[in-house]
Amino acid sequence: QWADKYDKARIMRAIKLLEIAIMGLAGLGFWFQTVPLLLACVFLMGLHSTFFGPVKYAYLPQHLSDRELTGGNGLVEMGTFVAILLGNVGGGLLMSLPHTGARWVAVSCLGLAVLGWLMAWRIPVSPASDPHLRLNWNPLSETWRNLQLARQYPSVFRSLLGISWMWFFGAVFLSQFPSFAREVLGGDERVASLLLVVFSVGIAVGSLLCETFSHRQVEIGLVPIGALGMTVFAFDLYLASQGLPGASGALQSVETFVAQPAHWRVMADLGLLAFSAGIYSVPMYALIQLRAQPSHRARIIAANNTLNALFMIVSSVLAGSMLGAGFSIPQVFGATAVPDVLVVGYALWLMPVDIVRLVM
Repeated sequence: QWADKYDKARIMRAIKLLEIAIMGLAGLGFWFQTVPLLLACVFLMGLHSTFFGPVKYAYLPQHLSDRELTGGNGLVEMGTFVAILLGNVGGGLLMSLPHTGARWVAVSCLGLAVLGWLMAWRIPVSPASDPHLRLNWNPLSETWRNLQLARQYPSVFRSLLGISWMWFFGAVFLSQFPSFAREVLGGDERVASLLLVVFSVGIAVGSLLCETFSHRQVEIGLVPIGALGMTVFAFDLYLASQGLPGASGALQSVETFVAQPAHWRVMADLGLLAFSAGIYSVPMYALIQLRAQPSHRARIIAANNTLNALFMIVSSVLAGSMLGAGFSIPQVFGATAVPDVLVVGYALWLMPVDIVRLVM
């Protein structure tokens, strides 16, 4: 609601100022190794992202033309996953420093927050799209109202569901990387980091190439192609994981892991799966921004974030239930690919004209 009612540049600067305060608390938590305080900061950073997401995506169409939306969203998606990758790798390296690792993390967190706030001052003025909006302070009724707003635009609502499915799908893989690396591939924690690198780079490259594939249009015909790639490579990852030695004795280093040709197929499947997810999701973000009514755009993106969170929770519960029932991690991956066939079929049925136009 704030993102629709007020200037988005001012809101982003305020959110980045809040980030400095949260990272200051997190720095104290790392410095004094206070776990409850660190958990509170994880919650606060989730809240921070909740505020920032709708502003970020509603801001893009105010400054980009229709022909630039796909490329702009590709850059945002790429930047997001590269930042996640750098944060994981950089944080892990700093924490591994003997005696002083936690303190370096504390300083880095605060330094990055200050840098983000300084960069926010370069964001241009982004006037309110609905300055007369009356704020509703009831989160339950407002969430329901946002979902109803999205449903008024069928193509937008279908894009919301499609993006949420991508997060459902991706959460299964991201959450299992440490266990998959150790129990199935027989690798140490650096092998798990390598899988995250491959996955993040795949999404980044797919997101960036969306603009090239779509010839600078909002090309929704890429969606079924991306969904098909997610299905094929997720299922092939299940097949490629069969018969691998797993954890037996000492865990493999990255060098030993990469030296085995059987593992190349696993990494190729992960990278191509992520690449497909990038070209699947970016056009839907651009479509939401293009077709949603400007006065409701931020609230519809907030509805998208709500659905994303619900799908990710369901994904975690289902994956945990399957593992508890005796499924192996590769079987969970293979089972996740099965419902994606329905997504591919529905997308092909829904947009045959878009696919033909894309091919032409």
